[in-house]
Amino acid sequence: MAQIRWLGLDDAFPNPFYEEDPDPSVPGLIAVSEKIYPGQLSAAYQLGIFPWYSDNQPVLWWSPDPRMVLMPQNFKCSDSLKKSIRHFCNDSHSQIVVDSDFGAVVRACATSKRKEQDGTWITHEIMEAYTQLHEQGHAHSIAVIEQNQLIGGLYCVSFGGMVFGESMFSRQTDASKLALAALCAWCQQHQVAMIDCQQETQHLSSLGAAPISREAFLRQMQISLNQTNIDITWDFGKDILNHWL
Repeated sequence: MAQIRWLGLDDAFPNPFYEEDPDPSVPGLIAVSEKIYPGQLSAAYQLGIFPWYSDNQPVLWWSPDPRMVLMPQNFKCSDSLKKSIRHFCNDSHSQIVVDSDFGAVVRACATSKRKEQDGTWITHEIMEAYTQLHEQGHAHSIAVIEQNQLIGGLYCVSFGGMVFGESMFSRQTDASKLALAALCAWCQQHQVAMIDCQQETQHLSSLGAAPISREAFLRQMQISLNQTNIDITWDFGKDILNHWL
């Protein structure tokens, strides 16, 4: 049995497209590192690898099989969510803001309690690494604002025509769903074929996400990464939600 690779500053990731999981007892765990080194996060995403770990752990790098994905056109916009969208769009004090305060959205995701998790995987190191990715133009936030208050949102990673969903939060009913509905509408308008959701949860399934094999995910990811014909501008407001009405 191969050992899980411990990565140093200049070490490359194993490519999950060609290499099997090193330890079958920990499926999907590709590599481990002491910290997130400069450039490592960018390299990982373009191989379909992401970090997921807790404080006081080394950085654990994952490429699960199967992989949870959401095809934007498959987003389930329920009747109750459509009602929330109408109310939100008709409220003059509500808005959706893209990339205005990335740090606030990430911090809100980190501090939100979740039914399916104890604590958070969004450590201070994660916040710093994704903020750097945001400054490079590869991480984005969608904030749902009401009465000048942040009530929900999400952040994601983007390379080429590929979008990797990271985390979302909600302080009011349907607030995170509004952010995801906006993202899915934007993705459809920009020929983004797939949103990576990483791991399967009941909540994501209820919104239209579904698992596919790692091989299928990596094949589509490579196509999306190489979509140089896509003119992607991360700038939209709440009017994009009319896509679902």
